[in-house]
Amino acid sequence: MNGNGRSGGRPTLEEVAVRAGVGRGTVSRVINGSSKVSEQTKAAVEAAVTELGYVPNRAARALAANRNDAIALVIPEPEARFFAEPYFSEVVRGVGAALAETDIQLVLTLAGSDRERRRLAQYLSGHRVDGVLLVSVHAGDPLPELLAELGIPTVISGRRSAAETLPCVDSDNLAGAAEAVRHLLDRGRRTIATITGPLDVYGAHCRLDGYRQALAAAGRPVDERLVAVADFTEEGGRRAMRELLERSPALDAVFASSDVMAAGARRELRAAGRRIPQDVALVGFDDSVVARHMDPPLTSVRQPIEEMGRTMARMLLERVAGRRGSAASAGGPAVVLPNRLVVRESS
Repeated sequence: MNGNGRSGGRPTLEEVAVRAGVGRGTVSRVINGSSKVSEQTKAAVEAAVTELGYVPNRAARALAANRNDAIALVIPEPEARFFAEPYFSEVVRGVGAALAETDIQLVLTLAGSDRERRRLAQYLSGHRVDGVLLVSVHAGDPLPELLAELGIPTVISGRRSAAETLPCVDSDNLAGAAEAVRHLLDRGRRTIATITGPLDVYGAHCRLDGYRQALAAAGRPVDERLVAVADFTEEGGRRAMRELLERSPALDAVFASSDVMAAGARRELRAAGRRIPQDVALVGFDDSVVARHMDPPLTSVRQPIEEMGRTMARMLLERVAGRRGSAASAGGPAVVLPNRLVVRESS
């Protein structure tokens, strides 16, 4: 040990305790933010930390607290959809913003295939993360139940059903879709079609319900020939638009349940010689960068996607901090954020 009471290597907790004239446990309590320490003692420890240049061993602290200082963002979708759909990047941005002021590491995992899901299940079984954010959950997906069995705190984006049991953050899909269809009705459109997402996704089902409810409220019959189911991809939107034009050539408006599908519908409408919006008005959902860069710019229902990501992360951090066992399977709050229609030249 040198003349300053230092051992010559990286300063230790014991050296901080000697310098501050307190016990090792007291130093630990100060470093971990405990309120059970007097202001005078806290000041002495903080001065010793500064003088010695002590840096807490984060890994050791996490181990002692039975935590990993990491959460997983799990997206059970194929890689191609993750990179093509702006929704996911905005969720990641929101989660990252919520974690920016913490020491928590974010682990991004795609689990779109059976092999990836098996590998994820093995990884999570090792309790390598403190909690999981689960995005884009399909009905019947076994991941939520697996997480509950493992006792891992979980928050999901988008409810699996109206009776969702896990803590979740969602947007008001039904109201947003209904507003989009009312807008088209107010524009004088009479034959309004819709392109839905996969109906094993509750949000897609809600958007279809919003479409139907808006038509019914206006006294318009719902013609099932004007409903085409797709998969939230651009090519899916194009195929669905082709089907709709074959079934109902006189349609004069389309509500697509995502901007990406609306982009595909636009390509097919152009190929069929239909002008937007003169012949066919077009509305999307998400108000992503796709909507703003389309020609003409796309009217779209704006989801607060970044805010959803931030809210999810904050909810999960609260659960991780508040417990270590049963809360993963216990019921939790459902936060439903409002959407709003952004009107542009496509309608």
